[in-house]
Amino acid sequence: MWIEILSFAGQRELLQTLGDRYRVDLQNFLDDKLPKLIGVAIIFWILLRVLKLITGHILRIAERQSSTAGHLAQVRTLTSVIRTTGIGVIAVLAALQILPILGFNLGPLLTSAGVAGVAIGLAAQNIVKDCFNGFLILVEDQYNVGDVIRIAGLSGTVESMTLRKTQVRDSDGTLYIVPNSQITTVANLTRDFSVATINVSVDFSANPDEVLVLLKEVAMSVRNDPAYRDLYLADPTLLGVDSIKGSQVIYPVQLRTIANKQWAPMRETQRRIRLALEEHGMLPGDPMRVYSRWTGGRGAPPQALIEHRAEAKAADPTVAKAAEVNPFSGDGV
Repeated sequence: MWIEILSFAGQRELLQTLGDRYRVDLQNFLDDKLPKLIGVAIIFWILLRVLKLITGHILRIAERQSSTAGHLAQVRTLTSVIRTTGIGVIAVLAALQILPILGFNLGPLLTSAGVAGVAIGLAAQNIVKDCFNGFLILVEDQYNVGDVIRIAGLSGTVESMTLRKTQVRDSDGTLYIVPNSQITTVANLTRDFSVATINVSVDFSANPDEVLVLLKEVAMSVRNDPAYRDLYLADPTLLGVDSIKGSQVIYPVQLRTIANKQWAPMRETQRRIRLALEEHGMLPGDPMRVYSRWTGGRGAPPQALIEHRAEAKAADPTVAKAAEVNPFSGDGV
């Protein structure tokens, strides 16, 4: 019985000691650690609010001033990346401040995190490179959704873009997914304005001055058409005679239009040029045909040309018999 009493008294003394120690620890926590934790929480809550206000303000400005939906989507992607990255940084800093207050030793934790970070960085360096290059593309506004670009040897219309990849749709419907780390040079074909060049082929027999006047009239008729007038940024430009190949003479016509809006004026101009050339009796050129002013022209051709034509007509290679060769000796039969 005395043993039971002594055992009960020992347990009671132990519980009292633990209770006293718990009250002391709780008092220390309330007096010292809790104010620090509350201060850290308030500071980082303020940082989160500031981050949200900044990104929200940037997005509102973009919504008011963005001229295209692609640019607005690009700004939204960029603000989302900034907000997510900022929240992650703030959370890590808050953890580094809170853990020492709670009595955790950060030395081994930081050492382990450093080793893990190096391993993850080596394993995912291409992903990190993709995201970093994508961030620079967004910041520098190299291209937007809807632009026609040429990247990594591929060309097409940008359908979507993220920090890691860019999706480009080719003219035949093929969808290319290009990692941003593979993009070293960007050719934006629809930035600010587009230029369409129509190479008109006319026969050598046509007078160049008359051809240029006719092309100017046709190009300006499309320029002044109400259906296409708002797409132009300047009057069409005629560059004169660009090249001569055989009986073909090339007259380039350039149209400057709103970005990526050159196709309809280009097609209509080509249609009207085709009709105008036929109306004025001007034939299309042929790079494989050599023009001769005696063909259908004034005067008679010289005797040498008549003889050459007669020989060419007499020796028709399509009806000539192939030479026979002895397969054993190689001599002609």
